[in-house]
Amino acid sequence: MKKFIVLILALNMYLGVFAQFTPGDTLKYRISLKDKAATDYSLQKPEKYLSKKSIERRKKQRLPIDSTDLPVCRTYVDAIRKTGVHVLVTGKWDNFVTVSCNDSTLISEIAQLPFVRSTERVWKGITQRAFQRDSLINKPLRTDSLYGPAITQAAMSRVDLLHDAGFKGQGMTIAVIDAGFHNVDKIDAMKNIRILGVRDFVNPEADIYAESSHGMSVLSCMAMNQPHVMIGTAPEASYWLLRSEDEYSENLVEQDYWAAAIEFADSVGVDLVNTSLGYYSFDDPTKNYRYRDLNGHYALMSREAAKAADKGMVVVCSAGNSGAGSWKKITPPGDAENIITVGAVTKRGELAPFSSVGNTADGRVKPDVVAVGLNSDVMGTDGNLRRANGTSFASPIMCGMVACLWQACPKLTAKQIIDLVRQSGDRADFPDNIYGSKQTRAVWEQVGEQNGHITDTCLLWSSLKGRGSEGCIYRFRH
Repeated sequence: MKKFIVLILALNMYLGVFAQFTPGDTLKYRISLKDKAATDYSLQKPEKYLSKKSIERRKKQRLPIDSTDLPVCRTYVDAIRKTGVHVLVTGKWDNFVTVSCNDSTLISEIAQLPFVRSTERVWKGITQRAFQRDSLINKPLRTDSLYGPAITQAAMSRVDLLHDAGFKGQGMTIAVIDAGFHNVDKIDAMKNIRILGVRDFVNPEADIYAESSHGMSVLSCMAMNQPHVMIGTAPEASYWLLRSEDEYSENLVEQDYWAAAIEFADSVGVDLVNTSLGYYSFDDPTKNYRYRDLNGHYALMSREAAKAADKGMVVVCSAGNSGAGSWKKITPPGDAENIITVGAVTKRGELAPFSSVGNTADGRVKPDVVAVGLNSDVMGTDGNLRRANGTSFASPIMCGMVACLWQACPKLTAKQIIDLVRQSGDRADFPDNIYGSKQTRAVWEQVGEQNGHITDTCLLWSSLKGRGSEGCIYRFRH
C-alpha cells in the first residue's frame, strides 16, 4: 500500500495536481508545446510514470507505450512557471500545459519560448466553490425487486443476464469524470461502493463531495449495491471519482481538466471511463462549436477520448441533451472515434425527445447505442431514490453493462469490446443517427456449462464483420 501511495503522489506531480493553485487568478491559458525533446523519461522505463496495472493493461492488449505516454517535459513546465504564471494541469497525450494568471502579457512572453507551438485563452472569470451540503433523509424505499425500481433500466441493457451468470464488474475499475459527487460519502445506501480514490482537477482545494450532485447520480446508476433498494449495472466494480466540470461557468478550460483526468485514470490502471459531459456552447461565444467541428479531432476532449482506446481503455460518453433544441447534434467528446456514445430512450424503448442525434461531420453513425435516460432511477442528494432525465444517466447504465461484459470476455481488447457493443444492438445491421444500434440485445447465448458454472474453455467469440477472434463471449438466450 505504501508503494502505491508513493506512486500516486508521483503521478499527481506529473499531471500538475500539486501545482500551485491560485483562486484569485482571473485568466487561464492552454500552452501547446512542440515536442518532448527535453524529456527526463524513457519509453524503456514506463514504471517511472505509469502504474503497474496500467502497464499490464497495455501488455495484455499488445499495445505499445509510445511518446504520448511520456510526461510533459519538466524543463518546459519549469520555464513556463518562471515567467510568473501558475501551472494548473498538464496534458501529455496532446502535449500542453494549462496556466493561470492575471496578466496577459505573461502569455505573450511564453509564446516566444522556442518550445511553444501556440497559446489560447480558455477561461476568464472568478473561481467559485460550494460549501453547503444538502440535508439527508437516508430512508429509501425497499421493494420486492432485487434491483429496486432500477430493474427496468437494467433489464433493457440485458445486464441482469450477465449478473445472473456471476459477472457484476468484479475486478473492473471505472473512472467517473464528472462535476461533483454531492454527499456520496454521507449517503447510507452508497457506503458499500468500492471507491479507490477521488481527484478534483477544477479546484484541488474544494470538497468534491460538496460540489455538484450530477456525478453522484451518475455513479448511482452503475455502482449502487443495495438489494431491494437499488442495484446498479456494475455493483461490484471499483471506482475513481474525478471532477473536471466547473458547473459555475462554461469554458474551454474544462476540457483541459478533463484531459488531465482521463490521463490520470490511464496512469492508475483504469479499465473504463464514464463521462456524462459534453460541450458545444461557451460563455465566450467565439469559442462555440459548429457542426463541421464534430469530426472527432477538433475538440481537445474528443482527441483525448479517442486516444483512450489506444491505451486499452473503453470510454462511454453521453450523447447530449440538445435533441429538442436548435443545436440537436451530439456534443464533444461524443463525436470521438473509438468510444461508445450513448443516447437516451424511455423505458418503453422510444427515443427521449431531448436526446442528441448524429451523424458526425465526417459521416460516422452516432450515437452508438441507447439506454434508459427518461425517468431513469438514480440516487438523490438526500439519500433517497428519485428519477432524472438525460443522456447523462443512459451513459453510466450502459457503461456498467460494458464493464460486466468485459469481465465476462477478458481476452478481448478495448476496441474489440467497443465493436462488440455496437454489433450487439437490435439495429446493428442498419444503425441510424437517432438510435445508433439501439439497445443491446441478448445476443449472448449460453453454449457451455459445467457443474452449473459457465466455463471459459468451451466458449468462443463469434466473428464481427469478418474480424474473427478467439475469446470468451457468453451468449445468453432470452
